[in-house]
Amino acid sequence: MPRLAIAMDIGTSGLRAQAVDLSSREIISTAITTRHPLPGANVIDHIHFALEMGVEAANRIMLQAVNRVIRELHVHAEKVDRLGVCGNPIQLSLFQGIEIRDLAYAGKRKLESLGVVSPKREAVITAARNIPELDLPADCDVIIPPSVRREIGADALAMIIQTGMLEKDETSLTTDYGTNAEMALFHEGCVFSGSTAAGPALEGQQITCGMLAVPGAISDLETDTPHHRLIVLDSEMFPVQGPLVNISDGSVIDAGSGARPIGITGTGTVAIVIQAMDANLVDIPRINTMDGKLHFGEDIFFTEADLIEAGKAIGSVRAGHITLCREAGIGLDDIRTAYMSGASGTYVDAIKAQKLGMVPSHVKTIFQVGNTSLAMARELVTDYKKLDMMSNLANKLRQHHCMFASSDTFKKVFILELSYWTEGMPISMYRKFLKKYGFPDLPHAGAAPEIVRTVKRDIDDLGQMGLTTIPDIGRKVQVGMKDCTACMNCVEECPENAITVIAEADPAMVVLDQSLCSGVACRRCERACPEKCFKLNSFFGK
Repeated sequence: MPRLAIAMDIGTSGLRAQAVDLSSREIISTAITTRHPLPGANVIDHIHFALEMGVEAANRIMLQAVNRVIRELHVHAEKVDRLGVCGNPIQLSLFQGIEIRDLAYAGKRKLESLGVVSPKREAVITAARNIPELDLPADCDVIIPPSVRREIGADALAMIIQTGMLEKDETSLTTDYGTNAEMALFHEGCVFSGSTAAGPALEGQQITCGMLAVPGAISDLETDTPHHRLIVLDSEMFPVQGPLVNISDGSVIDAGSGARPIGITGTGTVAIVIQAMDANLVDIPRINTMDGKLHFGEDIFFTEADLIEAGKAIGSVRAGHITLCREAGIGLDDIRTAYMSGASGTYVDAIKAQKLGMVPSHVKTIFQVGNTSLAMARELVTDYKKLDMMSNLANKLRQHHCMFASSDTFKKVFILELSYWTEGMPISMYRKFLKKYGFPDLPHAGAAPEIVRTVKRDIDDLGQMGLTTIPDIGRKVQVGMKDCTACMNCVEECPENAITVIAEADPAMVVLDQSLCSGVACRRCERACPEKCFKLNSFFGK
């Protein structure tokens, strides 16, 4: 039997993994989840959950999901020699079950008062036996790459290495358009890095009808005047033509012959915003339709709240780009090449993204490069020397890393972005403030860049056995509530439909889907309970 390896991207929005034949280096199968197993939609939610419920609880949920993904790869776990993981520092720390309070608190005095000793988070190869509850052979090598700083880690290193941006003598910018948008600027031999909490909108989450990039997701929108053609991901994750619709009211003009849409992914969100603006259906932050919504068929729509959520994510990316340019002493118009990574960076129409400010307007070439984190994990299991390469790069990046949370430039620009996207501040006013702050102006649109798609989909090779999509990655936990009257207030109040009540049980049984739960920052279920018997902590062993 061939010896096997598993490569896994532990992302903020979900897990993606591949089984690899170590002899031939061929990919055998691919499995992805449609969401993250932990409650919440972003890294802040995940770390908040771990602080309140305990790292042990978060680690247990994470490993249960990792084991499920491994099973869905349909290979013999006992034949697995290596597991390579990649992700940001929070996700990898929760996978390992190590200290995370140093990632939650920035102040040195706060950490000292808590007695926190920060883990080194350097590159390590350990045995599976050292990660309790991991269902792999005890002597299986688990390869964990290093972090750069507290908020930027192995996924950023992967993005830089996989794009090859450091191998070219030009000013270039790479961005992973995800929930925790990592970015790096290469200029005159120096790499300036940063990470902005863009939020989950760019990956289709916290959008009313949003979803990750999985089959059935609307990934783009094309104009077919006066209507719009939906572009939908098919069963093999290729974008195909879907229905032709009137987005003002959702009426279907032509059902099309492609995949049936079931929701909107992050790239679809970007396309909707720019296409609706071009069609005069959006005046930021308002949608100019009868009901204040854009419609894409039955039960799929886009609201003004979604528009604002998307705008905040888009704005945080541009604020990050401006901040890195400020650190390097250049303007946005000095950047010649841009790399777009991740599912959102792959499926998005690069020109549409550029019009919204997600890519500098004067770049000559845009490369769309796919899931670089998973690709890096795949290289780690086939060549251990790649771990040294990542460690060397991490040391280099620490010299010019910018923490946006403490950057005056980022704060000022992001406030301008919020004013533009949520209050409708004119872009002319935005430019006046940039001049007042002494920042370079936003460059006007240049010539259309060359678009180079290095992959056809974010995971280019799905392997011999193809793709398995896992929609139910979270555990469903049942808790008997002694004083519950089955009033259903918790069910009605839950924004994510994570709760069901079995009223006929004695006492009434409440069921929570952990992965659908918005996390400990929400607790609308608790507040809605008239008997005050609903305790969120009880669903997580607290």
